[in-house]
Amino acid sequence: MTAQPLVEQFQYGLDAPICLTWELTYACNLSCVHCLSSSGRRDPRELSTAECKAVVDELERMQVFYVNIGGGEPTVRPDFWELVDYATAHHVGIKFSTNGVRITPEIARRLAGSDYVDVQISLDGATPEVNDAVRGPGSYRTALRAMDNLAGAGCTGFKVSVVVTRQNVDQLDDFKAIADRYGAQLRLTRLRPSGRGADVWDELHPTATQQRTLYEWLLRHGESVLTGDSFFHLAAYGDALPGLNLCGAGRVVCLIDPVGDVYACPFAIHDNFLAGNVRAEGGFTRVWRESELFTDLRRPQTGGACASCSAFDSCRGGCMAAKFFTGLPLDGPDPECVKGHGETALSTVESKPRPALDHSHRRGPVPVTIGMRRPDRTCDESPVAGFTP
Repeated sequence: MTAQPLVEQFQYGLDAPICLTWELTYACNLSCVHCLSSSGRRDPRELSTAECKAVVDELERMQVFYVNIGGGEPTVRPDFWELVDYATAHHVGIKFSTNGVRITPEIARRLAGSDYVDVQISLDGATPEVNDAVRGPGSYRTALRAMDNLAGAGCTGFKVSVVVTRQNVDQLDDFKAIADRYGAQLRLTRLRPSGRGADVWDELHPTATQQRTLYEWLLRHGESVLTGDSFFHLAAYGDALPGLNLCGAGRVVCLIDPVGDVYACPFAIHDNFLAGNVRAEGGFTRVWRESELFTDLRRPQTGGACASCSAFDSCRGGCMAAKFFTGLPLDGPDPECVKGHGETALSTVESKPRPALDHSHRRGPVPVTIGMRRPDRTCDESPVAGFTP
């Protein structure tokens, strides 16, 4: 009997996610213009410590290998380290994303001593000018200080996480050099038009020429750079890239948000992709295994108009979230289709869905000139007010 390729097995779903993203809080000290969850203010309904531990218990029973913790800025939750310790004690590995604001020398030493906790520092520019225009004034300095602390504590192998944009795609070698300097690993992810990213996608997403540059760079460096399932749409250029060349939404990955809502994809926070809530009877396990949405996503997909394309078996129609939030049909081309079909389809779009939630420090879009805005209130501006790293 011939074994099926992993992609063929994954497309019909698994009894448990290989990994999942869990946003512990929407509170954040930054207002990144492309934030996929429109984070900033804490939601008062977020899961309690006891409820979070109950979810961890479920994940242990389901034998989930690890959890990607995000937000918001997860380290601002007072119980963050308690939850990390609880998860690792229950055989659930933790990978958490942070802007670095609370990676002190003491915390860095703690991370260096753990085999079950991995940290990735977000950095969206290899220079302060490029990074801070997207992530906010001083965020470049904060990220590098966190890396200094991690390296100083002997913590190697942490990740430097970059969202590839039109402004930083020419800095890929510089990002790799930064990661190498700290003994870290570079992780590149795709910009999605999700959350606040919906407002800046047209301005920030790489051009067609830059997409080709990115593809060729990944062919040269992909074995040493993490990408997850970010760039499988680029496989239509020819050779497949390292990583999962498949949309794993509802099949092998999903998202739990701070209030316990479960979405098919971390980049698709919208009622159309809401599968249930961990607070409901049966908890996360029932949502994952029995929700109507996930069951539908695991059925064989027709591919729609893309099925007739010679590159369909390579790119599989691209990213569900990117299509949805740019107003394209889910069985249509990816907006960044390398064959140009996405650009043609976008020219006919009359309206786009809006992200379901907005926890930004201020209502309305956060402009790219983020450093010029004034906060509504001090407590909204900084959930870590008074904290001295």
